[in-house]
Amino acid sequence: MAGHSKWANIQHRKKAQDNKRGKVFTKVIREITVAAKIGGIDSNSNSRLRLALSKANASNVPKDTIKRAIEKASGNNNDNFEEITYEGYGPKGVAIIIECLTDNKNRTVSELRHVLSKHGGSLGTNGSVAHLFRKVGILKLIDISEDILLNHMDDVELLDFEIAEGDCVIFTEPTNLYNIKKYFESKSLTVLNEEVIMDPIVTIDIPDDEIEKIVDLSDKIEDLDDVQNIYMNVNLA
Repeated sequence: MAGHSKWANIQHRKKAQDNKRGKVFTKVIREITVAAKIGGIDSNSNSRLRLALSKANASNVPKDTIKRAIEKASGNNNDNFEEITYEGYGPKGVAIIIECLTDNKNRTVSELRHVLSKHGGSLGTNGSVAHLFRKVGILKLIDISEDILLNHMDDVELLDFEIAEGDCVIFTEPTNLYNIKKYFESKSLTVLNEEVIMDPIVTIDIPDDEIEKIVDLSDKIEDLDDVQNIYMNVNLA
C-alpha cells in the first residue's frame, strides 16, 4: 500500500481504548448484549455477536462476564439500547464518525455536542461526512511476508493489505471477513484483531501543533459512556 499507514491510525485508536480498559469492558459487554438480543445467542449464525465475542476475547474480558452478558440478552431485561451513528467535524475540518449505543438519545447528542464544541468541532447532519468513509473488515496475520500472502491471493478476495512490522493487515468486505479468517486459520496462520471498522477513503494531514488537539478530542469522545467507536479521517500516527 502506498501513502500513510492505515494500521498505524487503527493502532492509535486501539491504544486509546486499551488505556481505558474498564470502559472498554463496559462497551464490549453492551455490544455483546445488543448483538445477542437482535440476532440471537448462536454466534455461528450471528456475525455481529461473533465479532463482539472476538473483541471481548482480544480485550481479555472474563469468560464469566461474557456468559452473563449473553444470558442477560436472552432473558427479560428491560434494557433497550438504540444504535445511532453521528457525523461531525473536528478542528481543521477533520471528518468524524461516532457510533453509539444509547438508552437516551437526548443525553447522548447533548454530551457529544458539548464535547465537540468545547474542542473546536461540531455535529454535522446525516450524510455530511459518511461519504468519506467505507465499511471494511480487517484482520491481522502474524509473521507473514508479502510473498507468502501473494501465494494465497487467488483463493481469497481482498480489498487491500498492508505489511506492518513483519505482520500483515488485511482489508476485506465485511461479509467476507469470517470466511477469510477461517481460510487463513486453515493454513495454520495466526489471525488477530478481527473487526469491522469505518475506514476513511482519503486521510488528511494536519500541522503537528494541531495533532494534540485532535487526539484530545478523540479521547474525550471515547470517554463518553454511550460511544462505542469513533473514526476520523486524519493521520494521527
